[in-house]
Amino acid sequence: MAAVRIGPKHQVTIPKEVFEALGLEAGDFLDAKAEAGRIILIPKRLAAKVPAPRLSPAEQKILIRAKAKIERIQGDLLKAKGLTREEVRVAAKAGLIDPDQSYWWTEECQRGERAAERDVRAGRVKTFSSVEELVSSLGR
Repeated sequence: MAAVRIGPKHQVTIPKEVFEALGLEAGDFLDAKAEAGRIILIPKRLAAKVPAPRLSPAEQKILIRAKAKIERIQGDLLKAKGLTREEVRVAAKAGLIDPDQSYWWTEECQRGERAAERDVRAGRVKTFSSVEELVSSLGR
């Protein structure tokens, strides 16, 4: 067991052999707790570490465009355009979007999202407090 000194800002340095044995990297997170007079540090995996996919120079340019479009969609849906099929493919390959949800990012789907958003903003929506109320409003 290696001795560790606490610095002035409550910081400690993890001994190299412990750091390497746990496969830690700079920037990783640890859960910390006090238990029975001990400090317990447990590596916290926020996301699985996977190798980054190799992108060709052309794909890198496509990814930059896709990222900008995604940011516009998230910022102002009404003024944004969806991704092309190629942008969707590259964004999914790079992990920017979930492959299972890639259709949602296409222009075809975003066109419908924009129409729905316009209806919401114009007040052309109705909310219901129960399923029964919804069914009743349908005239059944």
